[in-house]
Amino acid sequence: MTTTNNVSGTYSVTRAGSGWQMVWGALLIIVGVVALMMPAVAALATALFFAWILILGGVFEIAYAIQSRVHHQGFAWKLVSGLLTLALGIAILVVPLAGIASLALLVGWFLLFGGVARVVLAFRIRPGRRWGWVLFDGLLSIAVAILIMIGWPQSSLAFIGLLTGFSLISTGMWRIMLAAHARS
Repeated sequence: MTTTNNVSGTYSVTRAGSGWQMVWGALLIIVGVVALMMPAVAALATALFFAWILILGGVFEIAYAIQSRVHHQGFAWKLVSGLLTLALGIAILVVPLAGIASLALLVGWFLLFGGVARVVLAFRIRPGRRWGWVLFDGLLSIAVAILIMIGWPQSSLAFIGLLTGFSLISTGMWRIMLAAHARS
């Protein structure tokens, strides 16, 4: 994404980067619609993806701890951190439903903080056109986060798939709106 930060401090997508923003926005909308149509599959895919990220992260942390043990302090802490990350990834891979319930809380917090950040971003770009789309996305993310936390853990499976799908669609929409403005 190509952005500019002009003297007034407003955020804008440049014309050169607007095509990729349109493509990215459309892909986010498509993935969001698929998540809405198959929330259980989307939740399982999310949990398994997250598990593999943790497993890889744990392996890299362990390798770094071993590789740097002579030159850096804290070998034991680095090793323990890597082992815990690896164990968490394996646990989610082995028991994905418990991982989905945990991810529901994680997604809830992520959406809450991401929503707050997008509300702040919306007010930073407010003099520009279509800032309301970013504000809408931020407020929607905050609302989704609250719904996840209220329904946890009973409806974690549906929340991960459905509500993340809505968030993806909303994010795709504001990216397309900003890119369309840059092209005009």
